[in-house]
Amino acid sequence: MNAIRKVTFKSSIISAVLVIALAGCSGKQSTPASDPAPSTSAPASTTAPKTEAPASTNANVQYPITIKHAFGETVIASKPKRVVTIQWANHDVALALGVVPVGFSAANFGVQDTSGLLPWTAKKLKELGVDKPNVFKDTDGLDFEAIAKASPDVILAAYSGITKEDYAILSKIAPVVAYQSKPWVATWREQVLFNATGMGMKAEGEKLIKDTENLIKEKAGKFPELKGKKVVWVNFSAKDLSKLNIYTPVDPRGAFLIELGLAYPESFTKKITDPTSYSFKLSAENADALNDADIIIGYGDESLLNAVKADPLLSKIPAVQRGSVLMIGNGSALAASGNPNPLSIAYTIDEYLGLIAGAISKVK
Repeated sequence: MNAIRKVTFKSSIISAVLVIALAGCSGKQSTPASDPAPSTSAPASTTAPKTEAPASTNANVQYPITIKHAFGETVIASKPKRVVTIQWANHDVALALGVVPVGFSAANFGVQDTSGLLPWTAKKLKELGVDKPNVFKDTDGLDFEAIAKASPDVILAAYSGITKEDYAILSKIAPVVAYQSKPWVATWREQVLFNATGMGMKAEGEKLIKDTENLIKEKAGKFPELKGKKVVWVNFSAKDLSKLNIYTPVDPRGAFLIELGLAYPESFTKKITDPTSYSFKLSAENADALNDADIIIGYGDESLLNAVKADPLLSKIPAVQRGSVLMIGNGSALAASGNPNPLSIAYTIDEYLGLIAGAISKVK
């Protein structure tokens, strides 16, 4: 899900894509970082639905809008009517604001069928009266041709792993709202704020943030036992238990746990050498860095947990010994909601809080 993907286009195909893009997107501008290298695309998606973004309720929106990000600046000259989103969760932000993208990337994690839709996305589309969304089947790489055919006025990618080359190609199609600093570290608030700003709906985005904050506060308030408990999100691999991949407090998963009232233990955070990185590698030999964690959360199932319990090093972690490890089914919708956005938070927060509280109940 969080792998930074890069595709390769043959020159003839990218030329055709850009002809389509420039013909349909004249007058749209952004500031690409560099000229892209040639690459190859997947087959084009189905024809985009003719859905337009609603007018902003904020009459004070002034154009052009300039958004700074990791690749420079993007200028949006006028109110976008056709919105495309790529990679993870950006479409959910648009949908939460009542905007149906004319094209968006299929979810590549947590989906149990061939729709490419997570349950909260499908629910919102149904509420908005859309039964045939234009979903890009681009889980193996961005489908630039399909993006261009959707004829967007703006491309939302505030939470993504696009490269400089991806950004340069996309910018020839439409202005791109890219991530602010590094791939895959945008919090749900940043996702909302910058995507909403890119649609000319900053005020609506700020209200959505406030409403979601109130929901989180209300729901978490029913579980006071979470307050101050120490947590670490650890991904164990049954193939190699000698290496642990840990999501840091910068990652949206870790940041959301903190928002629910938990905290990362200092015994772990002091080992983080890059405070801007969303992940951290830890060897099993140094697993004592997790000793202060009241609970551990990770992707996996009972068989993986049993393997961890049987490991001579990992079994010594206090959370493992007392059973306060929460394994979230890998590939499940709940696992996908670990990367939160307003739609996924509302859909899963009750279940998530209940499971966390269950793990905490084993802490004596």
